[in-house]
Amino acid sequence: MTAAAAHKQYDEGVSAFRRHIADATLRIRFGREVDAFMRHSALGMWNADKGGVTPRHVEYYNAIYCKGATVPSALFWELTTAVGEYEGFRAPAFFLELIRYDKQNGKQTARRFVDLFTLMMLLFAAVDDVVSEEEAGFVNACTDALLALCDKQGLPSDKPALQASEFITPRPKQEGQNAAPAPSAEVPKQEDPPAPEKPDLDEVLAELDGLCGLEKVKADVKSLINLVKVRKLREEQGLPVVPMSLHLVFMGNPGTGKTTVARLLAKIYCAVGVLSKGQLVEVDRSGLVAGFVGQTAIKTGEVVQKALGGVLFVDEAYALVSQENGNDFGHEAIEVLLKAMEDHRKDFIVIVAGYSDLMADFIHSNPGLESRFNKYFFFEDYNGDQLFEIFTSMCKKNGYTLSKEAEEHAKTYLDSLYQRRDENFGNARDVRNVFEKSIARQCDRIVTLENPTKEQLMELTVEDLTGGEKDALGEEPQA
Repeated sequence: MTAAAAHKQYDEGVSAFRRHIADATLRIRFGREVDAFMRHSALGMWNADKGGVTPRHVEYYNAIYCKGATVPSALFWELTTAVGEYEGFRAPAFFLELIRYDKQNGKQTARRFVDLFTLMMLLFAAVDDVVSEEEAGFVNACTDALLALCDKQGLPSDKPALQASEFITPRPKQEGQNAAPAPSAEVPKQEDPPAPEKPDLDEVLAELDGLCGLEKVKADVKSLINLVKVRKLREEQGLPVVPMSLHLVFMGNPGTGKTTVARLLAKIYCAVGVLSKGQLVEVDRSGLVAGFVGQTAIKTGEVVQKALGGVLFVDEAYALVSQENGNDFGHEAIEVLLKAMEDHRKDFIVIVAGYSDLMADFIHSNPGLESRFNKYFFFEDYNGDQLFEIFTSMCKKNGYTLSKEAEEHAKTYLDSLYQRRDENFGNARDVRNVFEKSIARQCDRIVTLENPTKEQLMELTVEDLTGGEKDALGEEPQA
């Protein structure tokens, strides 16, 4: 489990418990204090384990916070010191308040919190994919202390408390211990799952040809396919082949189809035998770069592992290079990527994408990038006719039609949008925004009709497109 997934489970669990605290004052106090208590308890659990702190522990520790609360930013040395100097478990102040509330109102909120605490500690004990006996023992000792406070106040329980020891990861048997019994002859041996079928090249190329515009990109892709095919034929005949890099640079503005083409290229590379799987893994700077030296290498390495056999698509790749700070962790991510491209050059493709001028600076920032990225695809902005084609295709795909007036209005507006474009022009993204706003307005209009017909449910009018606002599909779109 990633640290992000652990945070999600923690936030959902703690937030759900907080919502069930009936007293508003107590609920607020719980929200202020619970994260600090959980973090302190995690220190004690990791101290008990004696397995040592790793960069992954830092990621998990920094994931212990709820929505709206302060996000911790502990560094490796800080966490190592805190774990080593753990002073011992103590019940939080809000827990004593929960006990007083339960005693006055006949509730079991405090005992329910003990179970929540156990689950959250197990979540963070599994940072190394193992719940050790030492970790479970620490958690059980903490819960025993909390439950003793409940018992002291005579608070009843309608069910046994959750025991962390039930979740201990079994240790592998040592040599000399009795081996597990052989599987019964009646149990059939499970076969490996069948390998996924390779994409059909003709189908993928048909999908590529079906994209609006991008004529130069389509020609470049087909030329690249021919290059790969001939290279494979020469290899089969024992002829020498010129070393070549299939890593690519996509240059262009947002909304010009870069991600879509990358997905199709991953399938094409698989269809012609360059890649074994053909999946696309899409990331940006935040998916590769972490908070301190060493952690970025681990994070980037995990992304590379997911992308092996396919294409890693790095959007806005220029953000990995900081012009202000030469020690920025983005450089560490680049070095890991370059090494992976060399180590897995037969089954791993990287495509970097972003604005044309910024991508040129990015490639020239590192000699390794210049040597591995020597093929450039340029994605031009869609013109007015192409934007209208994209808009009508969205309508058709989703079961909508345009009235004659709406069709003319959309043509005029989208052409004007193209003519007035600036650095914020979003191409197909702008078209999708227009489409989604039009759908929302049509819904507001349709609900006022009594027994609308199928045609009325499908038709978009000028009113739906504009809503009387110039910033939607009005006559004078603002830059």
